[in-house]
Amino acid sequence: MPRQRADITEAEPLLDEVDPESLIVDKAYGANPFIENLEERQISPVIPSRGNRRNPRKILCLLYKTKHR
Repeated sequence: MPRQRADITEAEPLLDEVDPESLIVDKAYGANPFIENLEERQISPVIPSRGNRRNPRKILCLLYKTKHR
């Protein structure tokens, strides 16, 4: 049986192939190291915070709503 991997582990290698201004993804990508990596690369993270986050991030809700369009 193949091991399952979290999508977030595959996101950074994919981002090496593109140069987006922002990244619109769901809460599963809300890990601090991943967000810090995006910010270092000057990519605006549009990632809602999980409910248990002590300091919820502010996001552009209108931009996040376009995720499925």
